[in-house]
Amino acid sequence: MAQRCLKFLKYTMCVANFLCFLCGVAVLGFGVYMLMKFRMVALLPSLASVNIANMLLISGIVITCVSFLGFLGALKENRCLLLMYFLLLFLLMLVELTAACLLLWYGEQLSGVITEDLKKSLEVAKGSTGNQTLSEWDLLQKNFNCCGVTNVTDWEPKVPTSCCLGECSIPKPHYKEKGCLVTMTTLFEDNFLTTGISVIVLCMIEVLGMCFAMTLFCHISRSGLGYKM
Repeated sequence: MAQRCLKFLKYTMCVANFLCFLCGVAVLGFGVYMLMKFRMVALLPSLASVNIANMLLISGIVITCVSFLGFLGALKENRCLLLMYFLLLFLLMLVELTAACLLLWYGEQLSGVITEDLKKSLEVAKGSTGNQTLSEWDLLQKNFNCCGVTNVTDWEPKVPTSCCLGECSIPKPHYKEKGCLVTMTTLFEDNFLTTGISVIVLCMIEVLGMCFAMTLFCHISRSGLGYKM
C-alpha cells in the first residue's frame, strides 16, 4: 500500500512539474514578446532593470529550470536532484516573501520614483517627434486609455493623437480625461488583493512541492536506492 502511494506521489510530481515547465515556457515566450514590443525603459529609466519584460524573462527561466529539476528528480528517483529541488523552492519562497514585504514597505517611495520618471520622460517626448520615448508614451496612452501624467495639460501646447478620444483633426477634439499615473495606480490598487492571494497560493504550492520532494527523498534513502540515475 505504501509503495503504491509513493508511486502515485512520484508520478503526481512528474505531471505537476511538467505542467509548470510548460507554464514557464509560456511566461518566457511572453517575456520575449514584451521585450521586443513594449519595455517602458524610456518611460521609467530608474526601474529599467526591473521592468515587466525582464521580470517575465527571469521568472520564465527560473520556473522552467526548477520544474525540470523536480520532474527529472522524481522520475529518476534521484536524491541529489530532489534535494536541489527542495532547496531551490525554499529559496524562491523566501525571495517572493521578501519582495512582497519590500513592496509594501517602500510602496510610497516607489510611487514617487515612478511619478518623477514619468514627468521627465514626458518632457523628453515633448522635445521632438519620432523618438523612442514618444512612441512608448503613445503605446502607454493607447493601452491604458489615459493622457499625460496627470491630464492632457501636461502635453500642451502640442497634444499627441494618442490622447484623442475621436478625431484629432477637428477644431476642438475631445481628449482622455484621466492621467496615466492615476490609471496605473488604480490598476495596481484594484489588483492588489488578487496579487496578494496569488503570492499566498504560490507559496502554498511551493510548500506542497517541498513536502512531496522530501517524502520521496526520505523513501529513496530508506530503500537504499542512493544516487540512482
